[in-house]
Amino acid sequence: MSPEPLLDVRDLAVRFSVPRSGGWFGRGGDQVRAVDGVNFSLARGETLGLVGESGCGKSTTGRAVLQLLRPAAGSVVFDGQPLHEFWQRRGGRWGWDSRLRELRQRMQMIFQDPFASLNPRMTVEAILAEPLRNFAVASGGERRERIQQLLETVGMDPRALRRYPHEFSGGQRQRIGIARALALGPELIVADEPISALDVSIQAQIINLLADLREQLRLTMIFIAHDLAAVRHVSDRIAVMYLGRIVELSDARTIIAKPLHPYTQALISAVPLPDPAHEQTRQRTVLTGELPSPVNPPSGCPFHTRCPLREDRCSREIPALRTIASGHEVACHLVE
Repeated sequence: MSPEPLLDVRDLAVRFSVPRSGGWFGRGGDQVRAVDGVNFSLARGETLGLVGESGCGKSTTGRAVLQLLRPAAGSVVFDGQPLHEFWQRRGGRWGWDSRLRELRQRMQMIFQDPFASLNPRMTVEAILAEPLRNFAVASGGERRERIQQLLETVGMDPRALRRYPHEFSGGQRQRIGIARALALGPELIVADEPISALDVSIQAQIINLLADLREQLRLTMIFIAHDLAAVRHVSDRIAVMYLGRIVELSDARTIIAKPLHPYTQALISAVPLPDPAHEQTRQRTVLTGELPSPVNPPSGCPFHTRCPLREDRCSREIPALRTIASGHEVACHLVE
């Protein structure tokens, strides 16, 4: 019998209201289906890569998993705790239950922009001390020692404690953000495109750092990115998202070697190959058209407007995410 997953997400949906042109204070607005029925689970110590084009709902999924956004529907269960139930309505507004705050120590996020996510008026020491102080973890000399250890863990000189975020490069700032996420010893990390704002020369360093930390600290991780080449180096499994839905999910090696969904095939064909001869001869899948609006998604399969293999039923029926082979799930009518 397989062990209980650390994280189990079922039918997760997130909606945003946007006002129509000429509307008053958002009244009569449309609903953006940012995330629409996402399902996956994570075993302890596993890393799931979440990939797709910008605007497909990756970051929104990650924030909804951590309950930084309140889901419109579905369930998020972390270590047996139903996080989606830990919301209360107070004074006409939704807020967290105290039980969710207690679980915050075990779930943390690495944000995309390493400059915007750090307070420019706080030193590195103050930034890393803040979560420790908020949760009453260590104090005095013990806290300072813990902060120095965090900097060493992410490959930074402890003498940087007195400096401010603007004094560091983008890669160094992201290391500080990673250290902050690790401060409370979390079990689950959501890394929201942690390399997209960095120079290409620095991206590999951050990817290798996250891979090393995962092994050393036995972290469970959701790694969000739009670059399949980056995701495959740190992920055990990969979930491909399109317009708020997961269209393919399997282990990283299978997704790269044998993609079944036409959208996944297009993403992989866009990744450059190191062999020039192979790069020139391989067949590419080129998508036409733009990503449809989540305010008014197409009927049937959300990908059918851009799919080179579409059939009539693709515009009428939404394909379910179903198991094609062991551990390989695909949402496509054309895959048997």
